[in-house]
Amino acid sequence: MVCVACLIPLFLVPIVNLLPVLFHILMAKVYRMLGKEYQRPERAPPACPFKPSATKPNNSVTGEEPSSGAPHPVPKAVGVDDSKQD
Repeated sequence: MVCVACLIPLFLVPIVNLLPVLFHILMAKVYRMLGKEYQRPERAPPACPFKPSATKPNNSVTGEEPSSGAPHPVPKAVGVDDSKQD
């Protein structure tokens, strides 16, 4: 025998998975009553937690911008001399 409380999660999982679909159906009906068209927002594909995301290859071709992770070189001012003269 299995208690009824132990079976509740088996019935809740499909209902919870259907909540986004039911939300979009409900929003489409509300928008239709208001005379507008409801467009579902674009969702990002799920990222795999086991593999790291693909990194961008470094482009060492001259004339291209450095990657966003690399620090930008600080240009020296023209005409500034670092040495002291007495």
